[in-house]
Parts: sequence; C-alpha cells; structure tokens
Amino acid sequence: MAERTILITGAAGGLGRTVVGFFLDKGFRVIATVLNETEKQALGTSPLLDAQIVDLSEEEEAATLIEESLRTYKAIDAALMLVGGFAMGGVADTRGADLRKMIALNLETAFFTARPLYAHMLARGKGRLVFIGARPALVPAQGKHAVAYALSKSLLFQLADILNADAKGKDVVAHVVVPSTIDTPANRKSMPDADPTTWVTPGQLAEIFYFICSDQSSALREPIWKVYNKA
Repeated sequence: MAERTILITGAAGGLGRTVVGFFLDKGFRVIATVLNETEKQALGTSPLLDAQIVDLSEEEEAATLIEESLRTYKAIDAALMLVGGFAMGGVADTRGADLRKMIALNLETAFFTARPLYAHMLARGKGRLVFIGARPALVPAQGKHAVAYALSKSLLFQLADILNADAKGKDVVAHVVVPSTIDTPANRKSMPDADPTTWVTPGQLAEIFYFICSDQSSALREPIWKVYNKA
C-alpha cells in the first residue's frame, strides 16, 4: 500500500498525542501541528512525523502550512482537526469576547485548515475531513451551561453539511465525530469526582478516525459519529 499522508492538528493535546502515535504505527505520514517548540519536542521523532509550529487561528499561517505540505508531499489524504477549546458559562455569563474566543478556537481553526484542503481533495477526487463536534452542541440541556462552546461547536456541523452538499457525487467527505468526555489527564484533574470508566478513551477515538480514513468508509455520506460510551 502506498504511504498515506494525514494532517493532525492539535497534536500535542491529550487526544492528539495518542492519535499521532496511532497513525504513525499504522504507517501514515503524519503532519502534526503544535503551538511551540516545547510541544514539538514532546511529540518525539519519527521518519514519518513532520511536526509544524503554527497558529491555525491565523488564516495565512494555515494556508501556508497546507501550501508547503502539498509542495512537499504532493497529496494529503485526510485531516483530523483536533484543535479546540472549552469554556463554561450560561447565557447570562457569556459576553461577546467569550463567544469570539470559542469561535476562533473551535470554528476558525477548523475552517482555515479545511478550506484549502477541501479544494485540494476536490481536485484530487478523494479525501476525508474530520471535525470534532460536541454533545452540548446537540443537546440544549447541556449546551445551556456552556453557551459559547456549544454555539461554536454547532457551526462545525453546519460546515460539514455544506461541504458534503458541495461535494455530492465525489469521494470527498466531511465527518463530525462527537465524543462525550474524553479520558485525558486534564479532564481527570478538572473532574476528580467523575467516573472516567464511562468516558471515551483517546485510543477508542483513534480507532474510529482510522476507520474513517480507510477505504472501508467510502460508502458513508454526511456522517455524524456519536461516541458517548457510558457517559
């Protein structure tokens, strides 16, 4: 099988590090984005790993990353857009600055990455774009406690729908994976009284991402993956 190339953003996060390692083990060329040199060093080294320091909330930086990666590797088969952020706050507590911050982290980083990649995949005739949704964006009873977060994540579902409508009839598909709580060190620390055995592990999500990026997913269109485990 020819070497496949995948872009993984947010590679230094609790989910990202596991996913990067998983795809490297599967023989993928991994272009991994991080925010600084410390995060880059934490990923380690591999002949298949290309770690890039980039702020994906800056449109020009995202475009340059995609342009240079395509110049180097000629093709990008899939992208996992794992960059994001979370904030609590109901309607009364949510100000414009809170909303703008969540939109920048959760929507803009994904859109600025997906836009040039989508054009490349359309021209190539094949590709997979994977966005990370959130249950509060689907369940108002949960979203009311994290309004800015829920609103920003809800736009990813709309973005995926638009891309899939535009790519109808082509082998280019946008997926939205919706985890419940992910079992990361940060989440365990912030929720010490919760039961992490009900959560979703990074390894479980990596397996789902791998299926999405495989030819076995070719029949799927407009997919939303609700990965809740027992939470």
